[in-house]
Amino acid sequence: MRIELRVLQHKDAAEFWKLAFSDENAEWTKWNGPYFHDKLPTKKDFLAGRAMGDYIDNPLKKVILLEGKMIGMVSAYYEDGALKKWLDIGIVLYDQTKWQQHVGFRALSLWIDEMFMRTNLPHIGLTTWSGNYRMIGLAEKLGLKKEAEVRQVRYYKNKYWDSVKYGTLRAEWENTKAGTN
Repeated sequence: MRIELRVLQHKDAAEFWKLAFSDENAEWTKWNGPYFHDKLPTKKDFLAGRAMGDYIDNPLKKVILLEGKMIGMVSAYYEDGALKKWLDIGIVLYDQTKWQQHVGFRALSLWIDEMFMRTNLPHIGLTTWSGNYRMIGLAEKLGLKKEAEVRQVRYYKNKYWDSVKYGTLRAEWENTKAGTN
């Protein structure tokens, strides 16, 4: 299974929109921060605006390619904005037929490696919610430590859920990668 991460190029924008945003009821939307009730962009809006600013050639957002086919995206953002000392990462596999096949594990592992190589930061984090059991399982399988649980702050489907934060230190990640942790 060959997994690659690369920046989204202008020529990929329409294909990416179709994969990610063409189905407003896609399964991924029920797991990736559904409590925000974000509206998916129309193709016209995406190609005219958001694609150019947020996605195209953005080194903090890369598409996941499985055997050369686009299936998802990894991302990173700075929790502390311009200070750039607190980095959180994320992943979405838009193609749900690729779920439960270790693709997310491999892609997010590559992404953490890249983020540690590109920065001198001692910590990388990942935030999810207590209802996203797949993301929690992925974080734990990667060896990330549960660092915080903010109770009952995410409201979805008439219920409060916890915000859950995971993270790894550079030294921990290197030990995990070396098989000593």
